[in-house]
Amino acid sequence: MHDIRAIRDNPAAFDAALARRGLSGMSAEVLAIDEARRAGILAAETAQAAQNAASREVGAAKARGDDAEFERLRALVAEKKAEIARLSEGAAAEDARLRDLLLTIPNLPLAEVPDGPDETGNVEIFRWGTPRRFDFAAKEHFDITGVKPGMDFQMAAKLSGSRFVVLRGAVIRVHRALAQFMLDTHITEHGLTETWTPVLVKEDAMFGTNQLPKFAEDSYQTTNGWWLIPTSEVTLTNTVAGEILDEGQLPIRMTAHTQCFRSEAGSSGKDTAGMLRQHQFEKVEMVSITTPETSLAEHDRMTRCAQAILEKLGLPYRTVVLCTGDMGFGAQKTHDLEVWLPGQNTYREISSVSVCGDFQARRMNARYRAPGGKPEFVHTLNGSGLAVGRALIAVLENGQQEDGSVDLPAVLQPYLGGRTRIAADGTLA
Repeated sequence: MHDIRAIRDNPAAFDAALARRGLSGMSAEVLAIDEARRAGILAAETAQAAQNAASREVGAAKARGDDAEFERLRALVAEKKAEIARLSEGAAAEDARLRDLLLTIPNLPLAEVPDGPDETGNVEIFRWGTPRRFDFAAKEHFDITGVKPGMDFQMAAKLSGSRFVVLRGAVIRVHRALAQFMLDTHITEHGLTETWTPVLVKEDAMFGTNQLPKFAEDSYQTTNGWWLIPTSEVTLTNTVAGEILDEGQLPIRMTAHTQCFRSEAGSSGKDTAGMLRQHQFEKVEMVSITTPETSLAEHDRMTRCAQAILEKLGLPYRTVVLCTGDMGFGAQKTHDLEVWLPGQNTYREISSVSVCGDFQARRMNARYRAPGGKPEFVHTLNGSGLAVGRALIAVLENGQQEDGSVDLPAVLQPYLGGRTRIAADGTLA
């Protein structure tokens, strides 16, 4: 959420930053509501002062025996009381209007973020690995002979409908190995603290990490008001909601492996083949809580953590900076990691690493205090480290062999009992 004082102080800068995201003239509406709110508060305070003065004079009039003045003052006190209630109610309504509006306005992009209308404006900044040259036609993951026995979309459709999958045998073992490998790497090499969190959260948590109100249709809500998390960014980040941390506690670096749930509203017909876009999936998430001075360096560090996973798996990838038209709602700047999928002959997103500044912290009222200083808002960052299902896709497609078997990355062998491949019959070998 945005700082209303910053908008008051420099509405032109606010509008210019939002214009880069395709929004125009927002400050005028924000400041009009803010002015009405402040005017209502001032009028209520003025009426309160008049009531207080009249209340003090009531006793004096009674002591003098001035019944007429006593009755006039009593009537004035009652009148001011009603006026205060009316004005306060109006100011509260304007305050709610202001908050509701601010909750729908996206974060402001950093100056170095490239301008662009959509993904065509993204800028590649790094590339690792060389896509393998196949001497046969590379298949998508769901068409690889050795994968088919362990990847059942028909059964999933019977159980739950489209965009679900049932995994079995060797395929689910590789999926589980990937998640464990990611966690172990982040914990032992990258210094993240493993955290286990619920996947059902209160509405406040979804507001805190800007899934609500704008993206309500993209998430699932239970009949008793809980929300299923779209990623553990929600739970990990909200662990500091309402807190005032000591500066010495920062940075806080966390990772979690969870089930994630997205309705994918509005994405009909997009990436529907195979496991690429599912309603239920797993991610290993990274979240950092930092001071403002260190958040950009932390963003680069988190990007390197995600890159390291892909490199250890031997998967070619590229890193892009998202442009203003493709960046997420709560982000100031985002690095996307795109892994090479030979079955599609293209790079596809497998991780987004974003720095959010104090945008989420203001929504959550998450602050820290330097020694002898006043509380300030923390900065929050989040990123996939990685999306497990998409990593599985990449491992299967890049390791596929002409006979329908799949060679697996060496780093997964300790998690697979030393097995090195999925045979053409679908077993681990």
